[in-house]
Amino acid sequence: MIDSYDFGRIVINGRTYTSDVIIFPNRVKDGWWRKEGHKLHVDDIEEAVREKPDVLVVGSGYSGLMTIPRETADYIRSSGIELIAENTRKATEIYNKLSRSRRVIAALHLTC
Repeated sequence: MIDSYDFGRIVINGRTYTSDVIIFPNRVKDGWWRKEGHKLHVDDIEEAVREKPDVLVVGSGYSGLMTIPRETADYIRSSGIELIAENTRKATEIYNKLSRSRRVIAALHLTC
């Protein structure tokens, strides 16, 4: 459960993170970095896709500056995974709501 989020800082299950994260059902990967900072590539989310969630929630940053190229979105969807991409504040709300009833992974950019 995401307790709180603000620019550059997220609290998950009581633990504070100050770098981008991927929230898996059983762990949090902190220090998540993308091949190209503000663009989400297939390589950046392969680990999440391998986990076969029902939904991948992508937080595109505080102001929503991270983009998802069509090929990345197509890769996620072709793997049978629903993709939801929003600014990170909205993405955290969606993650908390969906994680109660579905297998969800969140990939969250905390700044920009």
